[in-house]
Amino acid sequence: MKNRIAIFPGSFDPFTVGHESIVIRARGLFDKIIIAIGSNSSKQSLFTMEDRLGWIRDIFRNDEKISIISFQGLTVDCCRNNSAGYILRGLRTSSDFEFERAIAQMNRTMHPEIETVFLLALPEFSHVASAIVRDIIVHGGDPSIFLPSAVKIKSVKG
Repeated sequence: MKNRIAIFPGSFDPFTVGHESIVIRARGLFDKIIIAIGSNSSKQSLFTMEDRLGWIRDIFRNDEKISIISFQGLTVDCCRNNSAGYILRGLRTSSDFEFERAIAQMNRTMHPEIETVFLLALPEFSHVASAIVRDIIVHGGDPSIFLPSAVKIKSVKG
């Protein structure tokens, strides 16, 4: 039987309690989950790649089924480079579904051997979005309720 390796891609700017929940819930579905922080050409990141890698490594430091990498380019190429047969995505809203469905179908057309698996956000996290958390941070609010305890916001990049 082939290994069930999943890539959980995202910019994770920052990594939220919603992201953490998806990874924890998906643990039992896969032999290994690789959290892959991508460089998104359409997004200007607030936090450095080093910050994001460090936070996520701290969150999952005692979990040998979870690894963290950074990547550039297409997610399907990241999957192929890491022998992953699955892409894991979390869905918060119906608009997330429409957007993610289109990407999953494009990925499937390019690489039919890679399956996309969707997990619905738990109701208590369905409103938590990195973009909104970034806005809270930029405007001096306290984002801690939306972040895993390992994510310590010291400063934002200029």
